[in-house]
Amino acid sequence: MTSTTFSAWVAREHDDAIDFAPETVDETMLPDDGITVRVLHSSINYKDALAVVPRGGVVRNYPIIPGIDLAGEVVTSDHPDFAPGDRVLAHGYEIGTGRHGGYAEYARVPADQLVRLGELSTADAAAIGTAGFTAALSVQALLRHGLTPDDGPVVVTGASGGVGTVSVDLLAAAGFEVVASTGKPEAHDLLTELGAASVIGRLPEDPDAKPRPLGKAIWAGAVDCVGGATLAHVLSTVQWGGAVAASGLTGGAALQTTVMPFILRSVALLGIDSVQLPIGPRRALWERLAGDLRPRHLADITRHIPARELVPALDLVRAGKFTGRAVIEVAGGF
Repeated sequence: MTSTTFSAWVAREHDDAIDFAPETVDETMLPDDGITVRVLHSSINYKDALAVVPRGGVVRNYPIIPGIDLAGEVVTSDHPDFAPGDRVLAHGYEIGTGRHGGYAEYARVPADQLVRLGELSTADAAAIGTAGFTAALSVQALLRHGLTPDDGPVVVTGASGGVGTVSVDLLAAAGFEVVASTGKPEAHDLLTELGAASVIGRLPEDPDAKPRPLGKAIWAGAVDCVGGATLAHVLSTVQWGGAVAASGLTGGAALQTTVMPFILRSVALLGIDSVQLPIGPRRALWERLAGDLRPRHLADITRHIPARELVPALDLVRAGKFTGRAVIEVAGGF
């Protein structure tokens, strides 16, 4: 490091509140182990928005530097696989929740949690980030299940969010008829540009209706970014042999459904987790995200925000009012 002090956004627990503000800290705040990275870009995910509010449920102990995504350059390394100047990214594990994350000019990350960047810039890596990576995992899971474009339409719920927009993009690129479900009418044009064949409102249409064990079979598959009643409804309307890749819980963690979709239609519920995925398959998927799985419209769904303007963007994401991806310009942004 060129300096022993640097800028960071730090969340501190105080009584029954969380104080979140930029601070000048020194390198003793970083963990003792790992490779030191100069952070150039981070991003905002829903988990980041929860990390800075009381009872958000994602942070183990405060104080914490949030930011579950980080992309930058290696500064110091005692590991043979990484050298100063290498461009890297990291996300998942305890980054930003149990270990200081990307909302700082420097971070320290274990070598076995780092991914070397190939053709991706640090800005594009952060734009994809955890949300885009989760989308890629979801699409990959559906393809491994055997889903093909000939099987019928695939619905993406919460389609205007980070996971949703990238899922629409990737599925459309793979030839699927994609139906984008969103509660934001203003996102209609963007989702169509990303490749959605049609855009519909939130599912179920009547949120107060009693869930049905089985509804009309419509979808060959689904990427669900919402959970709760939305996931229950989608499961009940998937065709025989279809699959749902589920990664979200903004609609609630409870799932009020029955065994009917699973035993009468052979529907598969595929849980998607990007946090604990081992580093081998993590690195392999990032290679594909820099190549054949690279989102076609990444620039169209990304907004770049200086680090000093982080709080308003976090508020929008937490309120479900942000469309696409928010990249935080850490270098020069404080």
